[in-house]
Amino acid sequence: MTLEQLRALFDDDQRIRCEYPMARREAFPHLVRQVDLSDDGEGFIMYSRLTAENADAVIREQIDYFNALGQNFEWKLYSHDTPADLKDRLTAHGFEIEEDEAIMVLDLQNLPEILRQPVSHDIRRITDPNLLATEVTVIHTQVWDEDGDAYARFLADELRQAPESISFYTAYADGIPVSSAWIRFMDNSHFGSLWGGSTLSEYRGRGFYTALLAIRAQEAIQRGLEFLTVDASYMSRPILEKLGFIQIATSWPCKWQVKRI
Repeated sequence: MTLEQLRALFDDDQRIRCEYPMARREAFPHLVRQVDLSDDGEGFIMYSRLTAENADAVIREQIDYFNALGQNFEWKLYSHDTPADLKDRLTAHGFEIEEDEAIMVLDLQNLPEILRQPVSHDIRRITDPNLLATEVTVIHTQVWDEDGDAYARFLADELRQAPESISFYTAYADGIPVSSAWIRFMDNSHFGSLWGGSTLSEYRGRGFYTALLAIRAQEAIQRGLEFLTVDASYMSRPILEKLGFIQIATSWPCKWQVKRI
């Protein structure tokens, strides 16, 4: 499969046809948006294929739509989206453009041996939604200096409503949670999507990140999936590249905050 074919498969699978728990998918010829149905989440535009002639009007339509709902949303912009100046247009309309992410994919047929081996670290799957705040998202929020309360509630609701669609894992050192990650599965998908992947700074370099990759890759294979995908930060990219992941695109989270009176 060529890079262009893989990117097209990713777009169709992970951006156009995807449906998420606690979200309503709304599809149009030029755009797919997801409207959040929970109390704490945000909506998002996952896919768009616009032209220089209609881009600004469509952007205004989405702002008006989500403002009417009173819901913040993210426009997930990819480097191959059109028109080529879409990021500049979103900025001009008032979106906050966050740090770029590398969209990386691993063909599970080429899974490296280190990810095939039985995991020797103390890694536990967290199935109790009430434990996510203390065993999973607490690590993510410490590493990224974020307020994780709403995030933990959102993920807990997802786990309660669709436990088969997401698996949470935490790695422990001497009984202390030090690294966490999760993987999402969607119906009729070729991909398992990796999320989290955070390790407390004092525990890095001990193989926790790789062990969490291995356990999720092995679960994806057991479920019959073909690929893993991840939105990789600058810290993760070198590790993932060494393990055979390839970058198929760059993305930018473009955030819109509802103007509340």
